[in-house]
Amino acid sequence: MAEYTVISDIDGLTDAASRLAAGSGPVAVDVERASGFRYSQRAYLVQVFRRDAGLFLFDPPAVGDFTALQAAIGDAEWVLHAASQDLPSLRELDLVPATIFDTELASRLLGRDRVGLGAVVEETLGIALAKAHSASDWSIRPLPQAWLEYAALDVEHLVDVRDALAADLVAQGKAEFASQEFQAVLDRPPKPAREEPWRRLSGLHTVRGRRSLAVARALWSAREDYAREEDVAPGRLVPDRSLVAAVVADPQSKQDLARVKDFTGRASRSQLDRWWAAIEEGRATTNLPNDRATGGDSLPPPRAWADRNPAADARLKAARPAVEARATELQMPVENLLTPELLRRVAWNAPEPADAASIGHALEELGARPWQIAQTAQVIADAFVASVQGPSEPPESDS
Repeated sequence: MAEYTVISDIDGLTDAASRLAAGSGPVAVDVERASGFRYSQRAYLVQVFRRDAGLFLFDPPAVGDFTALQAAIGDAEWVLHAASQDLPSLRELDLVPATIFDTELASRLLGRDRVGLGAVVEETLGIALAKAHSASDWSIRPLPQAWLEYAALDVEHLVDVRDALAADLVAQGKAEFASQEFQAVLDRPPKPAREEPWRRLSGLHTVRGRRSLAVARALWSAREDYAREEDVAPGRLVPDRSLVAAVVADPQSKQDLARVKDFTGRASRSQLDRWWAAIEEGRATTNLPNDRATGGDSLPPPRAWADRNPAADARLKAARPAVEARATELQMPVENLLTPELLRRVAWNAPEPADAASIGHALEELGARPWQIAQTAQVIADAFVASVQGPSEPPESDS
């Protein structure tokens, strides 16, 4: 096994940046986080490879300032796998690509059945990658050599994979599709914060009553605050099921809470005062949550459309198989051709007239890319027309 060195100071970064600047072609970039271990999604290892330069591993907390690396590779095309997962962590380091090539997204557009990095590398280059450390705690120091080898292999072959996939995209007439998709990933703004993120507590459906929901909300918020302070994944402090168990048990004192058998987790007893204060806060608040989450601008579930909007129901039932058929023709997953959410929205509020131009404009307003509109607008328009046409009359008999 090769020995890998992690760059952990500015001098090492400056030297690596100089060598990367002198390299050629695209730059493969990957990030290792400590998801499930840490509260933050910060990068704990950044891997970079460029032909004629070599492979470099960087320790972000130790290095701190990545200005030299950004200057060295910022204008080159960055090759990432599942770029939307890594870009936020890279941006926290002020590492921002001008253009990208996403090998996972390219694989989806090419209709590959398996799009994980290991599968894509193996199918494309015939090289098997071990994925044993993908869910490890990358915040620990020092990082084991086996982990560093795993991380290095994630980028060592990525430029070769990029070149092969790019050739396949051209052969299938999908190079422009991919270019637009890659740019959309780069341009996509961060997801807005959920209005009521506490409602994602696993098991919350067992909690009844607005007052009990207020207690659940207060416990979730207290755990979130503590997790942020400690930079520890919330579930590692007190699991969701334990918070819900505390709500359902309805303890009448801090001692009662301590006796709740299912209230577990490494901080369940050491932070007992914190959890009890949250329970009291939830019981005292006058700002009670609704029994159900507010809908916002979400649409009703399609199963309810027949009663609530029969015309939209008919449009969706006609358009969905038509779009699926077009995706099959293009040999790609239907969700990459057009997401189900976009199709539902244009079916629920169909433009007038419901022709290809109007539907195309509606899809553009919803965020569809030009290539998606070109491939689906007419298909959807034809389906909408078919949805309002009654069954044809049988020919009259001459008898």
